[in-house]
Amino acid sequence: MIRLAYPPRCLSCGVDTAAENTLCQTCWPEAHFFSGSVCNGCGVPLEGHAEEADLCEACFSNPVPWAQGRSVGLYEGPLRRMVLGLKHGDRQDSAPHMARWMLGVGAGLITPQTVLVPVPLHWSRMLKRRYNQSVLLARALAASSTAQVLPDGLQRVRATKTQKDMTRAERFENQRSAIRPHSRRTPLIRDRPVLLIDDVMTTGATLSACTHACFTAGAASVSVLVFARVARLA
Repeated sequence: MIRLAYPPRCLSCGVDTAAENTLCQTCWPEAHFFSGSVCNGCGVPLEGHAEEADLCEACFSNPVPWAQGRSVGLYEGPLRRMVLGLKHGDRQDSAPHMARWMLGVGAGLITPQTVLVPVPLHWSRMLKRRYNQSVLLARALAASSTAQVLPDGLQRVRATKTQKDMTRAERFENQRSAIRPHSRRTPLIRDRPVLLIDDVMTTGATLSACTHACFTAGAASVSVLVFARVARLA
């Protein structure tokens, strides 16, 4: 009776599905998941034969400051709708399922010593949104792994502008000096491997700022795990 009243729905478009916590028959073919040999910096697929530490052209031209990066798939279609639903549509229930896919591609980045640090929001944005989607993803990952989550490991000390229409250079300038380690959490980061968690990576400007903040706190290493990846901006 419960199943009849509340049938399982697609995580992306919301139509009825045959199974729980998955995509419908229309969304599955449209979703671009990353697999096979991927870039060690951002997780996008690499063409042809690739070594474990190989980088895509974008990461080779503009090296990232973190050691390794992984992403579930391309930020378009069904995956984009899931991100927007979580971030702006109050679909907090989708976080555990998104984290499950993230763990599938990022399990190799997690050890018992790893601390999961979500990308922080400024307090003014938290008042509007009421929650940080990256914290929800990090907590869901911690619940299914051996890692510890540190929700407030980093602080956004300056309210940055919306980056939607910015160039790559403008995004990096926008994030300059905007993020720093929480002074009371520094001992929990020092000498430990950090895995930064976020929903989307575009140019990597925000994640780069977070990486530098983690190294300021004494992190032994920093890697990145995101749900979706946007093509690099010029």
